[in-house]
Amino acid sequence: IRDLRMYRGLGDVYKRQVRTCIIIYQAGGSACLIMKGLCILMKITKNLSGLSKNEIRSTYFSNMKPILNDRAMFADATEEYRSPEEPSAGDTVKLKFRTAKYNVDRVEVVVNGIAYSMKKFMTNTNFDYYIAEFTLGAQRTEYYFHALVGRTSIYYNQAGPYRELNPTYNFVINPGFKTPDWAKGAVIYQIYVDRFHNGDKSNDVVDNEYVYIGEPVHRITDWNEYPATMDVRNFYGGDLQGVLDKMDYLESLGIDAIYFNPLFVSPSNHKYDIQDYDYIDPHFGVIVNDGGEPLPDNARSNDNATKYKKRVTDYANLEASNEFFAKLVEEAHRRNIKVIIDGVFNHCGSFNKWLDRERIYEGSEGFDKGAYVDKESPYHDFFKFQDDYAWPYNQSYLGWWGHDTLPKLNYEGSKKLEDYILGIAKKWVSPPYNVDGWRLDVAADLGFSPEYNHIFWRKFRNAVKEANPEAIILAENYGDSYSWLQGDQWDTIMNYDAFMEPMTYFLTGMEKHSDSSNDALRGNPNYFISHMRHNMARLGGQPTRISMNELSNHDHSRFLTRTNRVIGRTASKGAEAANYGVNKGIFMEAVVMQMTWPGAPTIYYGDEAGVCGWTDPDNRRTYPWGHEDEQLIDFHREMIRIHKENPALIRGSYKNIYADYNILAYARFYNDNSVIVIVNNNDGEREISVEAWQAEVLEGDYVEQVMFTMRDGHSCDIVRHEVSCGILTVKLPEYSSAVFVKKKKN
Repeated sequence: IRDLRMYRGLGDVYKRQVRTCIIIYQAGGSACLIMKGLCILMKITKNLSGLSKNEIRSTYFSNMKPILNDRAMFADATEEYRSPEEPSAGDTVKLKFRTAKYNVDRVEVVVNGIAYSMKKFMTNTNFDYYIAEFTLGAQRTEYYFHALVGRTSIYYNQAGPYRELNPTYNFVINPGFKTPDWAKGAVIYQIYVDRFHNGDKSNDVVDNEYVYIGEPVHRITDWNEYPATMDVRNFYGGDLQGVLDKMDYLESLGIDAIYFNPLFVSPSNHKYDIQDYDYIDPHFGVIVNDGGEPLPDNARSNDNATKYKKRVTDYANLEASNEFFAKLVEEAHRRNIKVIIDGVFNHCGSFNKWLDRERIYEGSEGFDKGAYVDKESPYHDFFKFQDDYAWPYNQSYLGWWGHDTLPKLNYEGSKKLEDYILGIAKKWVSPPYNVDGWRLDVAADLGFSPEYNHIFWRKFRNAVKEANPEAIILAENYGDSYSWLQGDQWDTIMNYDAFMEPMTYFLTGMEKHSDSSNDALRGNPNYFISHMRHNMARLGGQPTRISMNELSNHDHSRFLTRTNRVIGRTASKGAEAANYGVNKGIFMEAVVMQMTWPGAPTIYYGDEAGVCGWTDPDNRRTYPWGHEDEQLIDFHREMIRIHKENPALIRGSYKNIYADYNILAYARFYNDNSVIVIVNNNDGEREISVEAWQAEVLEGDYVEQVMFTMRDGHSCDIVRHEVSCGILTVKLPEYSSAVFVKKKKN
């Protein structure tokens, strides 16, 4: 450096190049990189003797190849980098962008094709921060960042930093798109009611109470019995009283919300074949007027199912069940627990009172004739009939995917049906029930055309948000949901594409039903990171932060079973095989990631207690009261605590900071709270060095390890780790993970 100072003509230009080298050093850059930067400068300045000052400058800039630290660049759609986070038309929006210190000449943000120059407003030992503002119009708005240094140009959008812009990944603002604040990072607990806890035996389904799919229903008396291969007509007795009885347990876990699988009157144990949208099923609620008789063993129709008819058509039972549900929601709210219910609006069930194929309501007081029974039924146009001459008892109605137990609802043909369902949407999020949102089953399938599907969900959103602006609208959808997530339809989705699938493939190599495996994806960081980046960008920032991030649910194999890497189902392997060869270390890695990933971590009942299971129906095993894995329950409690204690894990930014075969490290950061997560999914110990400076761990900071998982256990002991030159180096044993939180030295 002393030798170079003879070239006084370089002045600030030389100093900037030296500063670049210093930044590389501060950020943990190698000596090789630093020397490369200095050698570039020395090469340029070798033969400048005799040149004028302007000629020296010209020579320098024409030869300069800046060392641009694109890993330091960052922006996203969180409130730290976009304020307000969810703006409305007319708001002044402030956009921020981060670069390495002294690393760029200028930054601009391009909003709907208009470039706004950004001003440096803050700096620290590692970074410069730039800001610009504009007034948001009423139209959908796209933007990206453009950084320049010398002749080098970098574009930055949701895909990260690139030399060429791909507008597919531009940041998007939909003016007026508001998502429930309570749902950001909320810990949700999913309950499949029949299998959670039996709190009231008087409402249990009894043997032969009615016929479902050709055979009488059956009550299972052994709570620990595995689900049968044909399980849909078997009932274990779980109910809402059972949930109320276990509310202390749920509160002790630290959850923020309960998501219930369907609760409305329905003949199956899963209840995705709704019989009556207006009432909670008395088998889950309260039976105050019982009576009638079960059917004989050889029954094949419900003509004489008098006990079932009494239980589900008597308004005293129906009203009492609704009142009980309202009390349950009230109790949950008293404990600061939200309640989300399942809406099945694409189809109903063949038992539904509007169709009444089972003739449950025919002749019952207070009910009109169903469309199956009579052509003149007021519900005739709720369904599509293929044969207009087949009444009475017309079986030619259209079923969803051909299933005659799941009649497809004909919204396009019935304004009355549309209005009725929109009324249901309002009813349950309003007093006295006050539920906090809807999960929408097979939401992309509703209607008979994509055009109507979008029209309906816009109306649904307006109805729900008018009744309860803080209610969440969360849809089930497989595949790209971009067109539904533009602020006028759904709030978010069950996150298969940007969580469950890539997480499962990376950690286990298994498909989410355990129906196949793909070794090329197991431990493959390139697949994982690129898949996550693409699908999180397609979701957008707001839906991502409230997306339902599940490891297991009622439609897929239990994650703990996926860790055995065995392809199978109950029919092919037997239920017991789902318990063999599981790897708790991998399962805990997954839970660590679930609780630290952007979105709403959602626990499927029993996962926290070590429940295994193939895909449905085996994934619907009962909660193992008295036989729980206490270590796993304690681990879940601790991870939920860590999740809730760190604002970065609820509202913060996400950035990948290291990846290798079977190894991932990423950071979450918000204000001065930074969290680093490292996962070693290998079958041996690894020493891992990650760039903690990317997580805004600055000079003088250190980190504390607050969670450590290993193959057979976990530890919450606080362990201090120093960060040297921006680098955190740790050794992790096989199938382990660790969570670190930034701390400042006194």
